[in-house]
Amino acid sequence: MTEHVTETAVDTEAFRERALASLLTARDRTTLLTSCVEGPDLTAQHSPLMSPLVWDLAHIGNQEELWLLRAVAGQDAIRPEIDSLYDAFEHPRAERPSLPLLSPEEARRYAAEVRGRALDVLASTAFQGTRLTEAGFAFGMIAQHEQQHDETMLITHQLRTGPRALTAPDPEPVPLFTGPAEVLVPGGPFTMGTSTEPWALDNERPAHRREVAPYWIDTTPVTNGAYQAFVEDGGYEEPRWWTAEGWDHIRRHAIRAPLYWRRDGGQWLRRRFGVTEVVPADEPVLHVCWYEADAYARWAGRRLPTEAEWEKAARFDPATGGSTRYPWGDADPAPEHANLGQRHLRPAPAGSYPAGESPLGVRQLIGDVWEWTASDFTPYPGFTAFPYKEYSEVFFGPDHKVLRGGSFAVDPVACRGTFRNWDYPVRRQIFSGFRTARSAPVAA
Repeated sequence: MTEHVTETAVDTEAFRERALASLLTARDRTTLLTSCVEGPDLTAQHSPLMSPLVWDLAHIGNQEELWLLRAVAGQDAIRPEIDSLYDAFEHPRAERPSLPLLSPEEARRYAAEVRGRALDVLASTAFQGTRLTEAGFAFGMIAQHEQQHDETMLITHQLRTGPRALTAPDPEPVPLFTGPAEVLVPGGPFTMGTSTEPWALDNERPAHRREVAPYWIDTTPVTNGAYQAFVEDGGYEEPRWWTAEGWDHIRRHAIRAPLYWRRDGGQWLRRRFGVTEVVPADEPVLHVCWYEADAYARWAGRRLPTEAEWEKAARFDPATGGSTRYPWGDADPAPEHANLGQRHLRPAPAGSYPAGESPLGVRQLIGDVWEWTASDFTPYPGFTAFPYKEYSEVFFGPDHKVLRGGSFAVDPVACRGTFRNWDYPVRRQIFSGFRTARSAPVAA
């Protein structure tokens, strides 16, 4: 007798396999980031902007316990006394080193125990019946959460001083990009956000119609070489390029170039994961804050794209009028599409990954560098917080600017054409760059 397998059963097992692979990939990366340095580097706070690495490790385990063991499986708490220690909203980062944190070995044992139980829960959970378990959402959410903290820990590795602790091959060299500097994006409506992506987070939802006027957008992110021209033209000395808040910020903090850059005679050097090197002119500029990106755009006679403009450039297919999951289509990211997953420890040269360009011809919209947009972080029409307000809702408002696209430090599970990141406009330790835009005349 031939066994009949329903489409729902196939989908359920596909999601279960995807969840397992995503959780294992995230844990392998967490292990790498917390095993390549010794105890003092794990427990030290390398910047008041960041947590000790050991806090991130135990926090990853604690969130996995809260959502997969307690919320999904209904299990009793393993160590309820540590919940408050690893609550990101109860203790700001600057306070965390003074807390009675688990030691590195205790944190590893705790995270491993939680993971062992979580895999049992994954094997037995029906991926239906509740919004938390539908299509394995809770497992996807936890995989994304761990990868987001892995990116945070990679930022900490960049901030720490001392010898190199991480290595990775460089991106493949490519010929100097000689394509068009900008691409025209037609005006009109498109579908922004998603209501169908099963692991999309609350701020990406729901899908809705958005209208934009025609505009031009850079084909690639702004490069170090282009940004260096702004620096050497006195961009940091000319207040007319800056907002009042931005001018005040760079003057108070004596900012004269991107973070980790320094002048050495006739050249610019940068520190990257423990190595000092000449700033590569053809790479996307990295470690600039929103104020710096905005000032460069003004200097160049352009502006930052709005979030809607960024997403239309990334997802709109003029042949169908529809929106794709990624610039290259609906297929999951592959190595030929984008620089993701800490495969490299730097952006790829501008113009790389032609297989990943959008139907309009815009390149490197996913991976390499997070891209600042002009937009404040606000909810979409019809937004509903899920599964907790603290993921997105508490951050809405003018204090945070939206970044899109993901960096080389982002794993594919935490990166989509609809994925939204946000941060304060002063932040530079993140793997942030940008591209610029300009408005186009509207046809009569």
